[in-house]
Amino acid sequence: MSDAVPTERVGARWIGGFAVAWLGVWLAQLTVIQLLLPAQVASIGAAHGFVDTIVRFGWVSAVAGVAALIAFPVVGALSDATASRFGRRRPWIAAGTAVFALGLLLLGVQDSVAGIAVAWAVALAGFAAVSSALTALIADQVPVGQRGIVSAFVSVPQAAGTILGLVLVEALALSQVGSYALTAVVLVLLVLPLLLRIPDPPVPARTPGRRIARLRLGEIAASLWIDPRTHPDFAWTLAGRLLVNLGNALGTSLLLYWLADGLGDAHAADDLIPLVLVYLVALVVASLVAGRASDRSGRRRAFVGAAAALQAAAGLLLAIVPTYGTTLIGGALLGAGYGVFLAVDQALATQVLPDPADHGKDLGIMNVALAVPQAFGPIVGAALIAMSGGFAALFVGAGVLSALGAISVSRVRGVA
Repeated sequence: MSDAVPTERVGARWIGGFAVAWLGVWLAQLTVIQLLLPAQVASIGAAHGFVDTIVRFGWVSAVAGVAALIAFPVVGALSDATASRFGRRRPWIAAGTAVFALGLLLLGVQDSVAGIAVAWAVALAGFAAVSSALTALIADQVPVGQRGIVSAFVSVPQAAGTILGLVLVEALALSQVGSYALTAVVLVLLVLPLLLRIPDPPVPARTPGRRIARLRLGEIAASLWIDPRTHPDFAWTLAGRLLVNLGNALGTSLLLYWLADGLGDAHAADDLIPLVLVYLVALVVASLVAGRASDRSGRRRAFVGAAAALQAAAGLLLAIVPTYGTTLIGGALLGAGYGVFLAVDQALATQVLPDPADHGKDLGIMNVALAVPQAFGPIVGAALIAMSGGFAALFVGAGVLSALGAISVSRVRGVA
């Protein structure tokens, strides 16, 4: 393997293993974010009112987000430099999965907000590690003309994993400990096929000295700075990704609270499932269609702009007409927008990387803007709700941030 852009197309077996691994990763992360974690925090702070509960949930997510913020680029840099007979990405996929599963098991036995925050930080650090290494496989092994459709198989498992996790947890009606243990076991079982079957060549022979043991913390920290003046396309793509993902997080991360407290739904947990299903069906269809269309046309920016516009429209709709029916329509728009965004923006991100030798580190930085907004979205949303006394400001904020993200991506010049 060299640092040259790959030209050989990956096959169905490669894509299948990649998709199944992401299915496990997304199931574990999003089942927790959408249902288990907010319910767990609410059970501790229920006597303090819904705004206080949302603020507590926001702080838990923010603390964990700091761990992910550090883990994404650091693990990316370490995986770039790993010289191992098992490859350079595979060891970090395995280690990240193990830490993620451990964090989930720890979450199951927590009964305080502080304990939940620490355990979720461990889990998100593991999520960041495995996600960083998985994403680097795209730049390592997938040709540019296939990256849109392959990136769609990051978002399609997100949809399937979310609904599968919610259905499993609700149908089995397990205890808190059992629910978290279930997500941990499924995570490990679904990542294993990729670890065992997908090839992962070791670090290129021309850089034999780049080993983990020789990397210093200062060197890693210095390498994380990418000058926006030298690499403006990277900076604009990163900014757009951060804004759109934060907009999506505002629109989706507090849905359980929105149903229960914003709409007064006495069956919020049950009604969350059809809402998420609508969101995810739209996400899957839009992701597959946009990923293939983007590969065929060679265009990326226009698709990302359309995705952000759909999210902005959804946010404004929910702010203006707050009913369960419009929530379903808004969910479909959010899902379609985010599906297009996930497929095409991931492909765009792989085409603006500054250094072919640092795919893992640079995509780790990019992935900070993919996952960290999910962690900090709840605290930003909680602040908007607390200041306005309702959910309208939350959805307006989601729409505005998504629109700003589209403007940022439009400034990219090196990719059509």
